Amino acid sequence: MKTFVIFALFIVTGSMASGQNLIGYKNKEIRKYMKENRKDMNFDKVTNSKFIYLKYSDNYSSQTLLFFLNTDSICKSIRIICDESVKAEKIKEFNNVYKMGKDNTWVDSRDGKDFIIKLNDDKWASIITMEPVK
Repeated sequence: MKTFVIFALFIVTGSMASGQNLIGYKNKEIRKYMKENRKDMNFDKVTNSKFIYLKYSDNYSSQTLLFFLNTDSICKSIRIICDESVKAEKIKEFNNVYKMGKDNTWVDSRDGKDFIIKLNDDKWASIITMEPVK
């Protein structure tokens, strides 16, 4: 029984970490967090003249995380692109972690700031955007 409880705690902790709001974190802090807590995600080096971002994807191409950075290398928004199998997991996770809004939205409050999490369904994938409330 003790082993089961420890295993269950590990699973819950791991799933909570996948929806972690890293807005406001610096480039190095995000990379450290991802390396320590999201071993299932691989860093993909990208070059883009229009946006500054960090890109992570899993081995199965079922989800991609994009951390959009400002010119000071601080995360200003997050986008998660996922397939149908990950979408259901994300909805369940968000329902447990964040305050539910309307129409596939959730609100995360941290340090006196609110962040909106919105899920949009596209033809081939679901797109989850996390950004500060304006």
